[in-house]
Amino acid sequence: MRHDSATSGYVGSNAPLSWRMLGAQQKALREKKGLTREELGKRAGYSTGHVGEVETAKRKPTLQYVESVDRALGTDGVLLTVAQELLESKHPEWFEEYALTEARARRLYSYSAHTIDGLLQTEEHARAVLSMNVPTLDVERVEELVSARLDRQKLLTRKPQPTLSFVLEQVTLERPIGGVEVHKRQLEHLIACAELRNVSIQVMETNVTSHVGLDGPMILLETPEGTTLGYVEVQGVNRIVTNPVWVGDLEQRYGIIRSQALSPERSLDLIKAMAGAL
Repeated sequence: MRHDSATSGYVGSNAPLSWRMLGAQQKALREKKGLTREELGKRAGYSTGHVGEVETAKRKPTLQYVESVDRALGTDGVLLTVAQELLESKHPEWFEEYALTEARARRLYSYSAHTIDGLLQTEEHARAVLSMNVPTLDVERVEELVSARLDRQKLLTRKPQPTLSFVLEQVTLERPIGGVEVHKRQLEHLIACAELRNVSIQVMETNVTSHVGLDGPMILLETPEGTTLGYVEVQGVNRIVTNPVWVGDLEQRYGIIRSQALSPERSLDLIKAMAGAL
């Protein structure tokens, strides 16, 4: 692997969280040793620009790079240990920061318009969804993403328990992704999830005539510090929403969506009827 490759195109705070964390860690260790970027680069066998781009999160550091820098700084594997956990994430780079935030959530509220929320998908269903990706993913990458999606589902049974609310459009329950048998098991899994004490699942019926969710899917979550964030995603483009006004708008919209959907009890009855009909 070459020591110098093309830069990522990310700038500063737009870069994945893992890049920023590693860059900050490298800078802190370098400054503690009293080294300039140029001096660290010479010791590690990389250019000054490469070292700087890692520290400013403009370039994704490879494990080979981190190994060299770790040796140059004499940190006995400290930097490498952090890198292995962050850089070996199975999530797409653009999803990493959200996934890390989601795993720590105290509360999560999700509205799904086109697909069943990934936190509620069975392994078979997730594999079918990810296999439909365009451009086509190779089998190994599909399996990595399936594994990452299943890892996220630890949130449902994590201690302390988070409060989780899901509103699903009826069409997501009707479309037999993966075939009838896979779909039946997915519906049965939803039933099991809905029976968890900390999980609420509601269905937005297709025939409702008043609907404030027409702008598309969204997620709201509360961090352990009590901060509420929004998350929106479309066609692989995502954004974590921190602006209080926008977050407030999403909260208001989600509250109305919940009031327009079937109650959790009626939703569960509907899902059971749909599963029983297959």
